[in-house]
Order: sequence, then structure tokens, then C-alpha cells
Amino acid sequence: MQTSLSRATRREHPVDVVERLAAANEWSFERDDQDEISISVSGSWADYHLAFTWLPDLETLHVGCAFDLKVPLRRRSETLELIAIANEQLWLGHFDLWTGQGVVMFRHAMLLTGGAQPTPQQCESILSSALIACERYYQAFQFVVWAGKSAREAIDSIMLETRGEA
Repeated sequence: MQTSLSRATRREHPVDVVERLAAANEWSFERDDQDEISISVSGSWADYHLAFTWLPDLETLHVGCAFDLKVPLRRRSETLELIAIANEQLWLGHFDLWTGQGVVMFRHAMLLTGGAQPTPQQCESILSSALIACERYYQAFQFVVWAGKSAREAIDSIMLETRGEA
């Protein structure tokens, strides 16, 4: 199979789009490298640390979103089970366990081959998807890691449907 290795010229660096979005929303961010920006966003349950990374060889904008939760070795297998259950329910992106650091991370990538440019709306949508997923499952990860619950118990506890009005 023959593939083209030519890279299209871009009128703007994809991470520049993300930087403008972060500045417009007054989010704390750092950009120490041309191809990466780190953004901190406060959620309801935790502070989330997002990294947008441009991967030029893949022509892909990758986002990783982590929260402060170290998974001890004794809870890793149950955490991996929870990740599998959560990933079955996600349409975009997925959770991973970075075993070296013991950190749960949400990841997603936007393919921009052929010189495609990300729009601010696309970048905001990918960031929003990451935050929504992390907010939705944060407590389940807490239940598994710190309360010793099974993955199924943790998922069931966060998926309670509220009925009626208060």
C-alpha cells in the first residue's frame, strides 16, 4: 500500500487556535512549546489539567485530560475494569490508565490531514467533551480507588436517575 507523505502547508498552527480559545475563556494556560499547550480548568469535582499536543507526523491534534488521582497498585485491576465500562458508554474519546504514573486520563484526537484547520468551535467541543467525561466519571474513579468499591458498584452509584421534582 502506497501512502502520500506530503504535508500540507497550514495557514495557522493548530495549537494557536487552542491558545486563543484559552485566552478568550480566561483559563490558566502555559505554552512552553510550539506544539503543546497546557490548560487548567476548574470543574465541579476537581481541577482538570488538559494538554493539547500537535503531532505533525500524524497531522493530529491530541488532547489529554487528567485529574489529581493516583491509582495505587492494589486498585489498578478494578480501575481498569471501570475504564472498560466507562469507555463502552463514550462516543468520543476514551479513558486510559497511564501505568507508569498511575494516573487516569481521558484522551481524544482530531485528525487534520491534508491541511485541514481546526475551528475554535471544534477545539471548544473537544475540550468540552473531555471535561464532561471527566466530570461524569470522576466520582466513580474515587469510589473504586478510595472507597474500595467494585467497578460495577461505582458505575451504578453515579448513574442514578433522578425522578420527579423537589
